[in-house]
Amino acid sequence: MTFVVFLTVLILGIVLGLPIAWALIACGIALMLHLDYFNAQIIAQNMILGTDNFILLAIPFFILAGELMNRGGLSRRIIEVAMAAFGHVSGGLGYVAICASLIMASLSGSAIADSAALAAILIPMMKLGNYPEGSSGGLLAAGGVIAPVIPPSIALVVFGAIANVSISGLFMAAIVPGTLMALSLVLAWRFVSRGGGFQTLERKSRAEVLRALWVALPALVLPVVVIGGLRIGIFTPTEAAVIAAVYAMLVGAFVYGELTLRSFYEGLVEAGKTSAVVMFLIGTSMVSAWLITIANLPTQVIAFLEPFMDSPQMLVGMIVVLTLLLGMVLDFTPLSLILMPIVIPLGKAAGIDLVYFGVVFTIAGALGMLTPPVGNVLNVVAGVGKVRLDRIMVGVLPFLFAEIAVLALLVIFPQIVTLPLELLR
Repeated sequence: MTFVVFLTVLILGIVLGLPIAWALIACGIALMLHLDYFNAQIIAQNMILGTDNFILLAIPFFILAGELMNRGGLSRRIIEVAMAAFGHVSGGLGYVAICASLIMASLSGSAIADSAALAAILIPMMKLGNYPEGSSGGLLAAGGVIAPVIPPSIALVVFGAIANVSISGLFMAAIVPGTLMALSLVLAWRFVSRGGGFQTLERKSRAEVLRALWVALPALVLPVVVIGGLRIGIFTPTEAAVIAAVYAMLVGAFVYGELTLRSFYEGLVEAGKTSAVVMFLIGTSMVSAWLITIANLPTQVIAFLEPFMDSPQMLVGMIVVLTLLLGMVLDFTPLSLILMPIVIPLGKAAGIDLVYFGVVFTIAGALGMLTPPVGNVLNVVAGVGKVRLDRIMVGVLPFLFAEIAVLALLVIFPQIVTLPLELLR
């Protein structure tokens, strides 16, 4: 009955158009009333305690790093390197988009920021090259959702904080799956673009490619610094986020000279707004998470899924399907925060490696940003690239299926995630 109350209030809040944060508070209040345990102070206390976590400081700094990269010219230099290397190939701008998506994902960790930056630069060029608008926008959107997977990933920071598992371990474990997602897009784009008759860019000489690489080198060093520092143990994920933000600021201001005081201030404001939304969602989710624990909901769900508890793969598969379905009506952040307090105890009870589980769960949640009717990344690409949303919804399907195929491989063969992690250890 407790689970029914929670689910009914949540669905009702979403249907009525209530902001997700307030819907989560409503779920908390409903559970309190159902348990005859109402206390307004508990709501405020859990909201504050939910965000009072040193690890979560990484979120605003990674968001700020992404904003400064876009405003300081780092993102544009990365795209120019990819264009110099692949622009002359048939359908080359598609490969440029995939390559740039992978590199930028290792810098910002934000699907929205990466997709917007890539769409603003590449979609006008793809239109001039006779690339289909739907497929072009769909490819950029599918490339954008690699960002929550490849480190530094804001989503993995949140999962690590809630599940109390190593964030550095999550980062290392996500590298191979994120790379596989990019490779699946290469195969899908090769299939979609064959016989396309696209215009190609002039082939760059080796000297021009090297020059573009040299110009972009300060931007390309950032993921090496962040991931290398985490791997060696020089700094924590939170400190890595600060280093990323400061590095992006210094390179944008003094190396590329594009980050002015005005654009720096605008970046701070945008990062502040985005961080406030994310942190408020985290705070409100902790109210529901605390009451979910008090109401013993995880135990009830475990009892419901008991037939699958002896088969971790089957359980992970069911959770992945549930996450993909809910991703059609919920944005990535609230979806993750609603499900994590329920599915993490399930994973523990079934003996699933939580680092592996965190990577798979994050990929499933990220793919929800490609599915209508919510599909935030689709909306961003459509708005920035001035492409009709319905065309992008159709165009993204081959790339969405390719990334779902990677997710299915990870469920069937967990060793893809766990084996590289064991080797790194």
